[in-house]
Order: sequence, then structure tokens, then C-alpha cells
Amino acid sequence: MSKYYLNYLDELESEAIFVLREVWAQFQNPVILFSGGKDSIVVTHLARKAFYPSKIPFSLMHVDTGHNFPETIQFRDDLIKELGANLIVGSVQESIDEGRVAEEKGKNATRNALQITTLLDAIEANKIDCAIGGGRRDEEKARAKERFFSHRDDFGQWDPKNQRPELWNIFNGKHFEGEHFRAFPISNWTEMDVWNYIKRENIAIPSLYFAHEREVVWRNGSWIPNSEFLILDENETIETKKIRFRTLGDITITGGIESDADTVEKIAQEVSAMRQTERGNRSDDKRSESAMEDRKRQGYF
Repeated sequence: MSKYYLNYLDELESEAIFVLREVWAQFQNPVILFSGGKDSIVVTHLARKAFYPSKIPFSLMHVDTGHNFPETIQFRDDLIKELGANLIVGSVQESIDEGRVAEEKGKNATRNALQITTLLDAIEANKIDCAIGGGRRDEEKARAKERFFSHRDDFGQWDPKNQRPELWNIFNGKHFEGEHFRAFPISNWTEMDVWNYIKRENIAIPSLYFAHEREVVWRNGSWIPNSEFLILDENETIETKKIRFRTLGDITITGGIESDADTVEKIAQEVSAMRQTERGNRSDDKRSESAMEDRKRQGYF
């Protein structure tokens, strides 16, 4: 009797597609949280496969801080056009203008935490009951605590000590009015898995992930891109380096690494030898030991 085997990428893909189909089955108005980063791109690709030949049944939601890389916004718009999908944009700048949040000041100011209010407002305004994210357990210790289905109370907050069991991959999406869920289909993937899958599926990604010449400033142990939002100290100088980004966030907080990896194959080889997590160059995660968990408790992605 012949046996049927799946390689590890097929197993991860199958698990993620199962989670996406469970989301569609259990919720009324789910969306994909789309940042333009590789993880949300992979989740979107998996959604295409999960419901092919139909179109993706989810809208895509992007929380626009106003401090994005221009390349990321262009990639987002091109992908939305290709998919023919609906795009929901929550604007942090609008939240600031309306007095919903106060912008930070100083050279290390960031709009990262301000996304929480904008995201929760967009979820409430659009009556979203599940937001699908590209979070993975290997990224950061707070994300390692997440379940596939992550319950949020009617304030949008997360309680890591009171999560629902998921025995035998049985997911409980029941919730009261005003509450919602976050879902993480690629929780069990690693950074290496993501790159190997991108390579196998020939998935398009923003050019920022590939090594290229860029003006940068050395700050807090990483190369921060020069931009109109960057405030320089007297002892800081702008240099031109060949760098790439392992993770994409605001241009003000996303640190690059020096690299010659200009193809997916080279990136995979480089990642296999890395000893620092991919979020190790994100200045927003360096503010405290519990920076990510504190934001997630408040309603962060």
C-alpha cells in the first residue's frame, strides 16, 4: 500500500489554509491585516490558494502611519489592483488630527504605538469580528504566547493568561458583541520557512528586502534609513551603505543590516546563519523587555 507524504512546507501550508478556512467559516466579517511586509504577503498568497479559483473573500486592512516606506505603499497598491480586492485604510494621521492620539516628540519619536487606537477604531467602524495577521511565534517572546485564534475583549485588549485551549486544532471563535478575534495562520512558521516558501512559490516581495544602496544613519545598533522624518544628533552622520531589511515597519524605526543578498536564494542562505531575531533591528522593540507584550495587551497587531 503506497503512502502519501508531505514535506514540511506542504504541512505548514496545509495548516495555514485550514486556519484561514476556519476563519471564513466562523466569522461574519474577517479581514487580513496587510502591512506590505513578507509575512502579510505570504498570508495573502495562502488565502488565494485556500479559496481558488474564487477571489479572496477577505478585505485587506492597512493601518497607515504616514511614515511608511514609499516602496511599501506602492507594492500594496499594485497588489490590491492585481487581486481586485477591497482595501480598508486606517490613518494614524487622521487619529492625530482628530485628537484621538498625541504624537511623540524627540529624535526617537515613533508612531508605532499610535497604530493601536487607529486599528481598534477601524475594526469598530467596519464591524470586523476577526483580523488575520502574519504574526509568527519565532519573531518575539510575546508573539510566542499567541494561539491561532486570539480573543480580544470589547476594549480590544489581549489577556495572555486567559487564552482558549486549542486541543486537536479545534478553534472556538464564539464572542460577545463588541469583542473580536485575531487569527495567526502562520504562527508555527519560522523566518526561514517564510523565505523558503517565497522561493518555492515565486512570490513577489518589496525591493526593500533585497540588498541595495541607501542613505542610512547608525543608531541603537542598526542602520536607520535617512528620511524627511529623521532627526539627526550633532554626532550622527549620513552614510551610504549596501543594506537590506529583514522586517518592514515605519521608516523611522526599521533598522537595516549590511548585506549583499540581492536574491531570495541569497537571503535564505544569509538567514540560515543568523543568530539575532529578525525584529532585533526594530527600535520600537528595544524600548523595554516587555515592549511588544505591553502593546499587544492594549490591542496591537
